[in-house]
Amino acid sequence: VEAVVQARGDGLAAVKQRLEQLYQQDSSAHIDVPPDDRVREAMDIAGLLDQNTEEVHSVLRALNGEYILPEAGGDLLRDGAGVLPTGRNIHALDPYRMPGAAALQRGVAVAESILESHKAANNGVLPQTVSVNLWGLDAIKTKGESVAIVLQLVGARPLREGTGRIARFELVPLEELGRPRIDVLCNMSGIFRDSFQNVVELLDDLFRRAAEADEPPEMNFIRAHSSAMTSDGLENSSARLFSNPAGDYGSMVNERVGAGSWEDGKELGDTWASRNSFSYGRGSERGAARPEVLQALLKTTDRVVQEVDSVEYGLTDIQEYYANTGALKKAAENARGGKKVGCSVVEAFGDNPQAQELEQVLRLEYRSKLLNPKWAEAMANQGSGGAYEISQRMTAAIGWGGTAGFAEDWVFDQAAETYALDEKMAAKLQKANPQAFNNVVKRLLEAEGRGMWKADADMLKRLQTLYAESDALLEGV
Repeated sequence: VEAVVQARGDGLAAVKQRLEQLYQQDSSAHIDVPPDDRVREAMDIAGLLDQNTEEVHSVLRALNGEYILPEAGGDLLRDGAGVLPTGRNIHALDPYRMPGAAALQRGVAVAESILESHKAANNGVLPQTVSVNLWGLDAIKTKGESVAIVLQLVGARPLREGTGRIARFELVPLEELGRPRIDVLCNMSGIFRDSFQNVVELLDDLFRRAAEADEPPEMNFIRAHSSAMTSDGLENSSARLFSNPAGDYGSMVNERVGAGSWEDGKELGDTWASRNSFSYGRGSERGAARPEVLQALLKTTDRVVQEVDSVEYGLTDIQEYYANTGALKKAAENARGGKKVGCSVVEAFGDNPQAQELEQVLRLEYRSKLLNPKWAEAMANQGSGGAYEISQRMTAAIGWGGTAGFAEDWVFDQAAETYALDEKMAAKLQKANPQAFNNVVKRLLEAEGRGMWKADADMLKRLQTLYAESDALLEGV
């Protein structure tokens, strides 16, 4: 970046020369100068970024009633330089062309990596059912990568019209697929459900045809499970797309965690299941309550898949992740009598399609954010807003402990030492946002009280004293 910024105006040779100088200055670096095409690409991107003044010009043109050039929006890291320059009249995507070509390619790679990882951890056995979260904003940003993951798991591909629009999802022949069709429980956010009705109908049609396909049950888990449900007298046994009641949103799990109104993790899983037992699809299937079908699918769910679509936030930053992904995992474990269910987390940015296990991602995020001294100091220096962000992540830590069972002592030990027992930090948070500081201490005590954390007796006593003093300050005593 430095070389391109400093020498781009003097041409390709100057940029390469500056790169060589910078590499030589770092004696620990043994890096070859990138090939010419990569350097040119970097120079082109820098040039496009320099055109950000077009944003102001376009606003002025819009205010004057003039024409603004349209362009599909996207992410520079994922979609490349085509999203630049900024300042154009962007639109998200055409839902009738979802998944897009890049999303389809990545979705295939991601799905196969998930299956291979699962087999490696389970003596070569494939998952019977995989639960995939379909979120609206993720789908918009990635142009439908989560949908592509579903298609590859099932063994299907888009069939496009001459205009490029998708007419249906066709089943790939088993001979070509080379493995059984995996059953998929699709958990849709309210935004996805409401924004992509055409995709919902195409997927519903796919699952119905897969359930009726003349294929051996051992090679088609959708057919096997649907046949079993039909034998048990369940209606619409091919229903696979579930969400909240029509017009309603959210699992309510984060509300319960925030209020502390739950006894154990099983309750949180049950809350998720009761809020997401409504089926969607073609015809009149617009939020039909099918809790029995959902429970049957949860009983066969071996793995949950969640995409993270941004470099700016992750699983520990937003309450909805534990309230949906974690709670779905817990609901499946409830249905399976407590048997552990795996969870794959996929980064939808960058080139790496390999999924990571949930626990691995949580450990990395806690170390790099909440327990990172630089992050902690930066947040505290932001005043009330920064203290609030710290407080929210402490609540999320309780949420992940309650839903996914992720509760490791080192997380709460270091959180207590960083935010509560460090006098300088505690005073800063208390002054900036006394409610947020009170919540930090409260969540630490809650973690100990719920058995998520084995706190040292002296540390626990100090936290109890801090909480009493903070509470008294808030009450004005």
